[in-house]
Amino acid sequence: MARAIEDGGFDSIWVGDHLLYRHPDGVVGPWEAWATLTAVAAITERVTLGPLVAALPFHNPALLAKQVATVHEISGGRLSFGVGAGWNQTEFDAFGLPYQRRVDRFEDSIGVIRRLLAGETVTHHSEFVTLTDCVIKPASRFGGPPIFVGSNSSRMLAITLPWVDGWNTWFDGFDNDPATLASLAARIDRACAEVGRDPVTLDKSAAVLVQFGRPPAISRGSAPWRGSSVQLAERLAEVAAAGVDHVQLVLDPITLGSIETAAEMLGEFRSQSR
Repeated sequence: MARAIEDGGFDSIWVGDHLLYRHPDGVVGPWEAWATLTAVAAITERVTLGPLVAALPFHNPALLAKQVATVHEISGGRLSFGVGAGWNQTEFDAFGLPYQRRVDRFEDSIGVIRRLLAGETVTHHSEFVTLTDCVIKPASRFGGPPIFVGSNSSRMLAITLPWVDGWNTWFDGFDNDPATLASLAARIDRACAEVGRDPVTLDKSAAVLVQFGRPPAISRGSAPWRGSSVQLAERLAEVAAAGVDHVQLVLDPITLGSIETAAEMLGEFRSQSR
């Protein structure tokens, strides 16, 4: 599937940093994110790769920085590092991870991770993180990757917007609706202004849910996009008009057939955009 995505003309491949979901129709879980990204990095040449997004409270921040630097190196500098605080208590509880004070833990961790990826030797002793003379060796030849935050919460935005390279929202953050996304993007612009940042300098991305084939028996949130390649390309144009720079397609189902159909939609969108 990764090769099909790259051959189909897409710009990026993303994986979720999740562990477990419990749905009414069963328990599911993805493969571990960083092992998957490493494999994808090794068999692709062009596409950007990244977690959408890494839940920092899942990880020891120094070990995570080591993984980030390693995948960035293996990929030839193609990693984009998405970060967040996590949300799904089920997986925290199942894997024995502390769920409370996730944003506090995020704030402590991201400060350490940024310093390590910048090449610093870090000694840090706080409530959540203890490091002594920690440094990432070997450092990636490509430096630290761009970092974007996956959150719409006011506190997370206040922590990250002063320095982060980009912002991302999942489809349920705007009901998978381009009109609602435009309002959300405007709110992010205002949040940038509140921290003294020019919104033009922030890369914006949004995940949209696109469904091919028969709808599943149980709905899990926002209404998916459905329709012909022309109709779906028109919806992508609406997202671009909302001020979004990059779109992640969440395909339902995730199959080679869906990737091929999505590539037709991509070709139509690019044809319309000329």
